Amino acid sequence: MRVLLVEDDPMIGDSVRKGLRSEGFTVDWVEDGRAAELALDGAEYALVLLDLGLPRKDGLSVLRGWRQRDVGVPVLILTARDAVSDRVAGLDSGADDYLVKPFDLSELLARMRALMRRRAGRARDLVEWGDLRLDLLARTVEYRERPVALSGREFALLKALAESPGAVLSREQLEERLYGWGEEVESNAIEVHVHNLRRKLAPALIRTIRGVGYRLENS
Repeated sequence: MRVLLVEDDPMIGDSVRKGLRSEGFTVDWVEDGRAAELALDGAEYALVLLDLGLPRKDGLSVLRGWRQRDVGVPVLILTARDAVSDRVAGLDSGADDYLVKPFDLSELLARMRALMRRRAGRARDLVEWGDLRLDLLARTVEYRERPVALSGREFALLKALAESPGAVLSREQLEERLYGWGEEVESNAIEVHVHNLRRKLAPALIRTIRGVGYRLENS
């Protein structure tokens, strides 16, 4: 899952980015409001983690601008502002959740999972498609009741397909979800991941739609 982190404190930003990456997230980090607007205009994100006290343009103004343009990406505010009035302002401006600094990484991860469940209309951290079962909390996969060991990128690609059942995702869409800024992407990286998933799961589980992309088949 690709996340946009908007945080101007270098120590907090670096710590959050490292923590999220260790949990398998792809994280793009910007340090001011204008950069956040440009980032969201140029890429697709599953979630935004937004500080409020930002240079160039404050977080609430950025958030209000997104919501006025009907940008529906879930936004979790991360801020030191702990007054009730600040929480109300953040939520009324369009935030989906509000977390006060300092916070524990485990709580941040739990809130992120809750937002993703809400967006996907799920009550649990499970994605099931036919004989396939993904536990998003434990980051485990079962296929036909058999555990399957996957790499982080293989899990992320399979999750992207399983969360869009029946939809065709292009190579470019999958690359956007799996890789962040500055990461070198081999021209055949997605094809390699798909090949490995077919080998570990079932050859017919992921169908190639020639010239378009990939789709998860119900087998």
